[in-house]
Amino acid sequence: MARALARGWGDPVLCSDSGSGRAQALVDELGGEAASNAEVARRADVVVLCHKPYQLEEVARDVAPHARAVVSVLGGTSVEKLRDVYPGVPVFRLIPNTAVEVRRGIVCRTQAESESDLEREIVELFERVGTVVTLSERLMSAALAITGVGPAYQALLAEAQVDAGIRHGLPAPLAGRLVTETMTGAAALLERRGHDTLAVRREVTSPAGSTARGLAALERAGVRTAFQDAFDAVAGWSAE
Repeated sequence: MARALARGWGDPVLCSDSGSGRAQALVDELGGEAASNAEVARRADVVVLCHKPYQLEEVARDVAPHARAVVSVLGGTSVEKLRDVYPGVPVFRLIPNTAVEVRRGIVCRTQAESESDLEREIVELFERVGTVVTLSERLMSAALAITGVGPAYQALLAEAQVDAGIRHGLPAPLAGRLVTETMTGAAALLERRGHDTLAVRREVTSPAGSTARGLAALERAGVRTAFQDAFDAVAGWSAE
């Protein structure tokens, strides 16, 4: 996520890592400087936490004494947990998905009791890379079970369709282009129809036609149940 955000913003970065070399790779790509956690906290107006959730306390030991403000993009990490390890520091929770890299992300943020100038500036920063949606803390897990994993699910759906096309003789590059452009167009239609999925399906589906047969096959294969199971698995984990 750090890489996706940095590429989406497109600015030189001040970043750190745990020794993986990813910070320096970002600097090589975008410019800027790789430094220690503490040095980043001392020099940055806002520190964006992109580490693994289990590293929360470890990173906070370096960052908390110096940070002016902290933005967390960590899954399964509530604002309360953040406040516990960053006492006295303004903390904000915004969870983007990886499409922020191409500035088409969706960013979920928790609802604040009163919005400060700093928070508005942070929201504006994230609006540069996508759409920011505000919701209550209790709905974050459900939202992330759609947005956070969504790009991977869409990629899996695309891959399955590409494989089916290849099996019937389409060259792989052509099948990939057909599927991707179709998904892009379908998303635009859904947006124009006010996200009314049923309306779009009815527009495409004629009685006893090819679309109706294909949809029936997907229903028989349990596509809805599969997505419900996936949602439950992800929402349950992210709420822990």
